[in-house]
Amino acid sequence: MLTIRFDRLGIRPGDRVLDVGAGFGRHAFEVARRGGRVVALDYAADEVVQTRATIDAMVADGEIEIDQFLGVLRGDATRLPFADGSFDVVITSEVLEHIQDDVAAINEMVRVLRPGGVFAATVPSWMPETVNWKLSDEYHAPKSPGGHVRIYTATELAAKLRASGLDVTGRHRAHALHSPYWWLKCAVGPHNDQHPLVQRYREFLEWDIVNQPRSTRIAERVLAPVLGKSTVFYARRPGRPATSPHTNTIHTNTTHTNTTHTNTIHTDATRVTTA
Repeated sequence: MLTIRFDRLGIRPGDRVLDVGAGFGRHAFEVARRGGRVVALDYAADEVVQTRATIDAMVADGEIEIDQFLGVLRGDATRLPFADGSFDVVITSEVLEHIQDDVAAINEMVRVLRPGGVFAATVPSWMPETVNWKLSDEYHAPKSPGGHVRIYTATELAAKLRASGLDVTGRHRAHALHSPYWWLKCAVGPHNDQHPLVQRYREFLEWDIVNQPRSTRIAERVLAPVLGKSTVFYARRPGRPATSPHTNTIHTNTTHTNTTHTNTIHTDATRVTTA
C-alpha cells in the first residue's frame, strides 16, 4: 500500500532516492521497481533487519536488481550521514510526527537533496489524527514511547517546508478507509488487536489492498479529501544541479560503510548505528 503518488516524483532510471524512515520498505521497494537507486534509512533496528531480508528475497526472485539498493541502514533523520546534494529525490512517509525536532529533520532532508530535486512527505491528517488523540492517550506520546508527538495542520507543515527552502508544488489526502479503522482501534485500546471488530476491519482492509475492487476505489476517491488519514505534500528544491544527477557514487562525509549492499554508498560513522 503506497501513500505517495509516484507519478508525481518523476523518478527516472538511475535516479538516487533517499527514503527517510523507510519502515519495512514499502516505498523503497516501489522506487527499486521503477528503476531508481534507493537508500532506505530508519531508526528502528528491527525494521532495518526486516527490510534487508525482504530485499534479499526480491533479488533472489528476480523482482529487482541488487544494484538498485544502494544501502539499508539505521540512522537519525536529524543527522543524516550524507553529503550535501546527494539525492535526486527524498521521501519520508509518516515519520515527522514522531520526531521532536521536526524542523531539524526537514532541514537535513533538504540539505541532502540536490538543487532541482523532488521532495515528498506524508503525515497524519489533522481531523482523523485529532479523533485518535481524543479517543486514547495510549495512541500518542508520552504514554506511547516513540509515538506521535504532534498533530499537524496542513498550514503548519507547508510553512515548515517553505521555511526550509522548498517550493511546495501540491498536496492531497490518502487512505480514507483507514481512518475508521484507527478510530476503532483507539476506542477499544490501540494495542487490543484481538478485538473482534478490529480483526474484521483489518481483514476488510487487507482484502481491499489485495483485490482493489472498483467500489472501494470510488469510495476512496470520494472520501479522501475529507477522511483521508494521511496528507501528502510534494515540493521541489529550487535551482539546478551542479553536476549530472546520474553519477554513480553518493559522496558522503567519510569512507566508513554500514549498509547492506556497499557498492556505491559510504556513510559517516558518527551518524549511523549498526542494526
